[in-house]
Amino acid sequence: MTPASTEKLLLALFITLQPILALQCTLSEIPEDGQLNFRRLANKYGLSCEEHDVTTEDGYILKLFHIPGDKARPVLLMHGIIDSADTFMIRGNGSMVAALARAGYDVWVGNKRGNRYSRRHKRFNPDIHKEYWDFSFHEIGLYDLPAKIDYILARTGQTQLSCIGHSQGNTVFYVLGSMRPEYNEKIKLLIALSPICYLHHLPPPAKNIVQAWPFIDRLFSLVGKHEVFSDFSLETNVLKTLCTAKGSYELCGKGFILRIAGLDTDELEPDFLPIVMSHYPSGTSRKSGTHLLQLGLKRNFTQMDYGLQKNLAVYNSVTPPNYDLGKVTMRVALIVASNDGMCSLTDVKILRSRLPNVVEYRVLDWSKFNHIDYVWGRNMDRHLFPTVFSLLERFGDESKGDS
Repeated sequence: MTPASTEKLLLALFITLQPILALQCTLSEIPEDGQLNFRRLANKYGLSCEEHDVTTEDGYILKLFHIPGDKARPVLLMHGIIDSADTFMIRGNGSMVAALARAGYDVWVGNKRGNRYSRRHKRFNPDIHKEYWDFSFHEIGLYDLPAKIDYILARTGQTQLSCIGHSQGNTVFYVLGSMRPEYNEKIKLLIALSPICYLHHLPPPAKNIVQAWPFIDRLFSLVGKHEVFSDFSLETNVLKTLCTAKGSYELCGKGFILRIAGLDTDELEPDFLPIVMSHYPSGTSRKSGTHLLQLGLKRNFTQMDYGLQKNLAVYNSVTPPNYDLGKVTMRVALIVASNDGMCSLTDVKILRSRLPNVVEYRVLDWSKFNHIDYVWGRNMDRHLFPTVFSLLERFGDESKGDS
């Protein structure tokens, strides 16, 4: 069987299964916290929550959630790829948002363009116009972050804020600092949890996903699919069906998610998995996935590779330019875990050597801590929060020039 015929067979199978999977997903029993959106989750756990709409220079309308606190201590949280603000709240009282709010911080939680909360544009309809989905993490760093940062600083009356990113939620800050270096001075500290930038030394099975992505990308291309992992997409229905049904933990949790993220059954328990998978994934552009996974096939942190002909048109070069990490002068704390299956210590050490202002490099003590434990872990209060709050108190609660 040729590759082309294999792709067509898989495509036909996907189309056939989609109605069945969608029905299965709606019939699964989901705990209450899996049915609540960010604001309702925050309210359930005693937090006042505001919603703000922020418009970028290129017309995307983004949702910011705000848990009011001390305006002198604003903190912006940024999620990873195909994720949303929910990821920082779904642990309820044990979540990052709740912990920061209890400590008095003015908490702002971002949503990247294209996820369930930020699917709006001044001109484009995401359900109709493919132009809406013509973005990767490049545009998120170039446009989304500046819009959010300027909005928060205007609302709080501050000149700087602290930021906490998870996974690809850090990648966008490196784009920001290199492409719009004036924003380095607006960030007191970036706490980079699982700081993805270089992906050349990934272990299996994450490495296998990188290698398989060109084939997956062709499948999506065959059906003209520009949005991936949205709430009602086939691929999301597959995940939700497999991962929210009773008895799914062995197959979906241990057999899939934890094999990729790093095996740690202590932090992601069976009863919590259906809650997680009711909020995740949350959608993004196909181009975002392609750009991120291209980093796994390269040794450099580069802009999107469109192929020779389009590279010449876009960059006036046959190869895409590298991001200049030497321009990322904001203070960065790199927080890593030895069991993280999606962010290798070797790659982070390369990143550390190329960032000019790394103020902390910390390998977390818990040997099983993995890629998702930073946001979904049952014991973040023990394994993660002491490090986060120590850094905020040390760097984030002072003026940038006082270190």
